[in-house]
Amino acid sequence: MKSKPIYVEITINSEMEKLWEATQNPKLHEQWDLRFSSITYLPKQENQPQHFLYKTKIGFGLSIAGFGKSVGTFQAEDNSRTSSLHFGTDQAISIISEGKGYWKYKPEHDSIKFLTQYDYQTNFRAIGRFFDFLIFRPLMGWATALSFDVLKSWLEKGESPSSQYGRFFGHWMITFLFFFVWLYQGLMPKLITMHPEEISMTKDLLTLTTSHATTLVASIGIAEIVFSLIWLLYNNKRRLLGLQLILFPLLTFSAIIAEPAAITHPFNPLTFNIALFVLSIFGFFISKDVPSAKSCKRTR
Repeated sequence: MKSKPIYVEITINSEMEKLWEATQNPKLHEQWDLRFSSITYLPKQENQPQHFLYKTKIGFGLSIAGFGKSVGTFQAEDNSRTSSLHFGTDQAISIISEGKGYWKYKPEHDSIKFLTQYDYQTNFRAIGRFFDFLIFRPLMGWATALSFDVLKSWLEKGESPSSQYGRFFGHWMITFLFFFVWLYQGLMPKLITMHPEEISMTKDLLTLTTSHATTLVASIGIAEIVFSLIWLLYNNKRRLLGLQLILFPLLTFSAIIAEPAAITHPFNPLTFNIALFVLSIFGFFISKDVPSAKSCKRTR
């Protein structure tokens, strides 16, 4: 099972020195790079590589601490620069044992092509290689690409990495919430349990027979499940949020007209849909210019 090195490339409209500082200064680097929680340079000895320590929080109070060194920098005749790194960790829980890579800065007209390629050896023998191939390496490539897009927006638009990541994670929390809400509402009350109140409200609203109302409720349930999957598969989440700004008021008025007494129930359609409506408004505004790993080129 041979894994390919991780490669990420992006074009940034920035001055060379500004990009160099943002990537070589550890206090700036740790702000935009999702792979590291902290980076600390050690005192540099003359004519020796720059050594550093890094830490990555992995949740549940655990973190991976490692070491690295800048093994050299090179500036070519075309003014491109290359910075090479050697990194690793002694922690037994780390999937990475040791690796090497480089960053390259290549001027192009009024922009800079910024790219990286790195590879590493894994712990845990065959199990580690399998886990790395299936999950960890794709995750590392995605995190690198997302970080590069955050860096690009920071240098081009001046928006801080922390605000970008706040918007990114807020956007995806809302996405998965609406996926779950539509999936649950379509599956549980309409298909699995076929709740009597769902049938009664549909029957009263449209003046249908019980049989026809039951069929319609099941069809609506299927439609809601399909809509939940669209939340995961469709890229333009802002359009879905805009659609919900129309749907939730309609669903609320329909429920009240069909069963006016429902608004006196706990967790009734009025309060439930208003909460989702407000959340859709919030999601609509934060879903603009969300950082994305898709902004980067991932192969040579």
